[in-house]
Amino acid sequence: MMAEPNSEDWSDTVFTGHASCSTLTTKELQQNWREVKKRDRPVRLLFEIPATRIIEHLLSKYVVYEVVVMRSGSFESNRVSVERRYSDFFHFHHKLLEEFNEELEEVVLPRKHLSRNFSPEVISERRLALQDYLAKLYAIRCVRHSPHFAKFFTEQEQKQAHSLLRAGQFQPAMDQLLTVLEVQEKLLPWQRPTLIVPTLSALAVCYRDLEKPEQAFAAAQRALPPVRRYGLKHYRASLLDLMVDLGYQLGHPVAQLQEELIGLKDAERGLVSSRSLKELVVQEFT
Repeated sequence: MMAEPNSEDWSDTVFTGHASCSTLTTKELQQNWREVKKRDRPVRLLFEIPATRIIEHLLSKYVVYEVVVMRSGSFESNRVSVERRYSDFFHFHHKLLEEFNEELEEVVLPRKHLSRNFSPEVISERRLALQDYLAKLYAIRCVRHSPHFAKFFTEQEQKQAHSLLRAGQFQPAMDQLLTVLEVQEKLLPWQRPTLIVPTLSALAVCYRDLEKPEQAFAAAQRALPPVRRYGLKHYRASLLDLMVDLGYQLGHPVAQLQEELIGLKDAERGLVSSRSLKELVVQEFT
């Protein structure tokens, strides 16, 4: 990530791509400088917990916290959120401690109160404390790169989406998966691109069953590069098979995809899975 230009570099940076400084007005110089700052501002994640709600069941009562994930420095207005209970934070913290005990010496999870857990004052205090807790975790490089970090923000919704998909409820499954994908895209600078492969594959299945072949093809097409790069063979053959089938339906050129699929099967001598992408997806997160 580039550092923000200092005052000594100002003239060289601003005038890049222009004939000469004499041809630029003051207004143009200011606009160019704003664009440079916009490009070079570092992007990082921010976490907010703006709201809570109390859930009451017959035998239980608990608070859920709305956790908003957004990226700073990218000038985006899109805010995506998930809901988590205190118990989710508790289990998350203990998973991190198993792996990063020394790094987390100064990061303390807010304690659960023995009484007045549902008073507005206690809920507000814990909401702010949990928000600060996430910021401190994110500041630790090894933690934000950990798979546990990404799973905390996506695993519950992914499991719910796959349960809906297995039940044939493709529209609500798709809606849930799109939320998961938004969160994962924000996490991508600190996670391997393979993070989104199961999500995109499940979306491709949902789109196809909802008779949206163009969107299904696009989702599979986006999943294919990280699958190729990181050798996810069980996904590769299934994605290629889906794309070839949809490509013929949509009139897209698929000769290279078909050749890749045949070559993959020949190279693996029958060891490549013959399962469809849907069969592969429904077994995820069971």
